[in-house]
Amino acid sequence: MTTAAPTVAATASSPRRVPWPVAAVYTAFLAVLVPVYWVSYGPTNFLYFCDLALFLALISVWTNRALPASAAAVGILVPQAVWVADFFVTLAGGRLLGMTDYMFADTSPFLRGLSFFHFWLPFLLAYLVWKLGYDRRGLAVWTVLAWAALLIAYFLLPGPGAAVEKGTPVNVNYVFGASETEPQTLVPPLVWFGGLLVGLPLLVFVPTHFALRALCADATPGSDVSGRRRPA
Repeated sequence: MTTAAPTVAATASSPRRVPWPVAAVYTAFLAVLVPVYWVSYGPTNFLYFCDLALFLALISVWTNRALPASAAAVGILVPQAVWVADFFVTLAGGRLLGMTDYMFADTSPFLRGLSFFHFWLPFLLAYLVWKLGYDRRGLAVWTVLAWAALLIAYFLLPGPGAAVEKGTPVNVNYVFGASETEPQTLVPPLVWFGGLLVGLPLLVFVPTHFALRALCADATPGSDVSGRRRPA
């Protein structure tokens, strides 16, 4: 008597879950980071793209839904890869962009240790979309979230050089330029801001979206895990 090979449908219905130790350790980390960051930097700190990605990943590790992790991966895989490269160059005594200089500043080692999540978060997100699949709706979800965060940062939060309480973030998501002390002067402020609104989706989010579609199984509702569309 022979046993039939599992069908594509059976394979598609097989659960893909994040191991519970990964979820537990990640949750424990956020249980420390969130209150410490809230006290040290204030609630507006959580409007940074990387912090939004932390919460999206948390949803995915407990619900095993691909959409939150997919959205976060679309938004920050490329920027955080640049962060990792900048960190290694700075660690070696060189200088790339200077975006990780604060990691080597003479400040609280505990806060710097928490900030090291910028290093491992892109690897976690890559693991999640590999494990759970990539949901193509992530591009739209992240773009809406990013636009909302940018609009709030530009119109409601302090710009570079603003007189604020120590630790309060300024120039969140670089809506006024690349510096925290002075706004950029290359173009009018609204031109820079409009460039972020348009340029980030075109140059970062969309290319990442297509790369993830090509490299990961399709977790979009209506598709099986192999990426082929199910028949209607």
